[in-house]
Amino acid sequence: MLIADLYTTQEITIEDTVQTAKVHLNADSELFKGHFPNNPVTPGVCMLQIIKELTEERVGVPLFMKKASNVKFMAVINPDKHPDLVIANTFTDTEEEIKVKSTIMYNETIALKVVVVFERL
Repeated sequence: MLIADLYTTQEITIEDTVQTAKVHLNADSELFKGHFPNNPVTPGVCMLQIIKELTEERVGVPLFMKKASNVKFMAVINPDKHPDLVIANTFTDTEEEIKVKSTIMYNETIALKVVVVFERL
């Protein structure tokens, strides 16, 4: 984990090409003290990092983020108000790369939709 205390994974399920993870954000993480004081917001780059780490856990090897497209930040994730996230990753694998269509939600609110392409290191 790149940021050691940012989140904990509560549960991961995998069905065919879909991985669903329940993640709990740590509102006390040092990251949120600077982004932003008294109004914490989960940075988009941290959301992408969580997707990368969940994908690495699935494939069992380190990955490099080659491309991100169709990036749609649709709602702010405040860890004080919405620490529990559901991340749904749909995978299309080839020998060279892994394409992930990902959605991050809290309650019924979609916070992020993105398509990410990783290559194995």
